[in-house]
Amino acid sequence: MKRLFIDSSVLFSAAYSSTGHSRDPIRMAAREEIVLVISMIIAEETRRNLLDTVPQVADFFNRFLEAIPFEYVRPTRQEIIEATNYVTLKDAPIVAAAKKAQADMLVTLDKKHLLGKPELASYAGMKIVTPKEAMEVNMSIPP
Repeated sequence: MKRLFIDSSVLFSAAYSSTGHSRDPIRMAAREEIVLVISMIIAEETRRNLLDTVPQVADFFNRFLEAIPFEYVRPTRQEIIEATNYVTLKDAPIVAAAKKAQADMLVTLDKKHLLGKPELASYAGMKIVTPKEAMEVNMSIPP
């Protein structure tokens, strides 16, 4: 089964809007077609950002976390420090967790820091893609 590591930008978008490609991996995970992997840091960052910008969605997000069978990984401090050689300190916990998860893809909407960085993808050992790209790949390649 395909394993997708999703970051807080995708989780935020999926919680905020029922349309768009960010919700697609959530639906697939609910149907147990894929495994979604996150870290507690990502869950907390998403919750905090929702509370700051659209607090009415925070309760939905909490139910979302309980209902979807997420797999959680926890990178070590050393793994996070190592990731700072490839990304900013703010994004190092995400990359370190994705690498530790050994997922098939890191799914993000972060064009500035994560997408379009071949050296980062090589370090993480996976493709770094948008939700739309992840769904195109998952729909066309059997597990």
